Amino acid sequence: MRIAALICFALLLFAAPAAARPTAIVAMGDSFISGEGGRWLGNGSEALGTRSGTDRAAYDCGDLGCEYDPTRVYGASEENDCHRSDVAPIESAPVAVDVKVNLACSGAKARDLWPGAEGGTGHFGEPPEVDQLAAVARRDQVRMVVVTVGANDVGFGELVAECALDWARSPEDEPETCRDEAEAEIQGALPRATRYVTAAFHGVRRTLRAAGYERSEYRLVAMGYASPFPAGSWFRYPEVGWTRLTEGGCPVWNIDADWAATGATADLGGMLKTAAAASGAEYLDLTHAFDGHQVCDRRARRVGPSGPSALTAEWFRRLSFLQGSTRESLHPNAYGQRAIGECLALLFTRPRGNYACADTPDEWLGGVHLTVLG
Repeated sequence: MRIAALICFALLLFAAPAAARPTAIVAMGDSFISGEGGRWLGNGSEALGTRSGTDRAAYDCGDLGCEYDPTRVYGASEENDCHRSDVAPIESAPVAVDVKVNLACSGAKARDLWPGAEGGTGHFGEPPEVDQLAAVARRDQVRMVVVTVGANDVGFGELVAECALDWARSPEDEPETCRDEAEAEIQGALPRATRYVTAAFHGVRRTLRAAGYERSEYRLVAMGYASPFPAGSWFRYPEVGWTRLTEGGCPVWNIDADWAATGATADLGGMLKTAAAASGAEYLDLTHAFDGHQVCDRRARRVGPSGPSALTAEWFRRLSFLQGSTRESLHPNAYGQRAIGECLALLFTRPRGNYACADTPDEWLGGVHLTVLG
């Protein structure tokens, strides 16, 4: 009887199907994809209270103002400044998977994505992102990994800050512009940055292979950046005076805005496209994903007393020193992050390949669309 029982038990074990692992999509990289800036629904014209209804961290509001708690948006990541928002692109993407995992961290560089065994450093006290991915890959069935990284490797944020300083300290009849010097800085940094970003993508491939994945079982996507500014001709505030700073939060000369919207964005996109091609990844271009909704674009407007609307609001956080964290400045806000999430959802349903995602300036998520890149 004992032998018969053991045989029956063994047969049941072999006959039982393995439990299906939860399906997952994963975000890796820096602040552009982590959700930095997700606290804001456009840029409000009121300095206090809910900031015209734009501040998602505001609560317990009364006649004397509001309390503010950024953890309502960033959760535990508010403590270490990774700033993974609740509407980050990977979180807001309407994709039919069981789990959405955000490993990206504000301020990360390419080396923060490398395996620790290969010199990966991690960021803000966290393990390297690809080492975190290894644990996710063993637990879940990863369907897609989306990576945006490299802007911090070329110092893009610092260069834009210098552009703002140049605008503030020079008169309109003798403007001190940043374009040429900033472009030279990026060009000097690109070769090394491209190597490091490419190494990060290869690290993702090796990590998933070690976890038992074939390339056909998941998609690896390099997602590009978008400029916080439109071309200079689209600015609704003049170059002269102080309204670009005090009202718009876009203190740059037109020629420098042109550089950010075209030259710098193309430089960063080229770096990611090179890394994607070297690792067999797909590329998603976001150059035009915010058209009509960038900071100070005259097709959008600041949010007034009537409250925010995605149709008319700016989808990037303005340069701000007095509300929230300065780290949020010039990052996609809650509207922008949801728009990127829509781009990812559309990509998830398309065949593998390289695509560009764009919006329709006077529409919301229904106007987001993909086109195949040649």
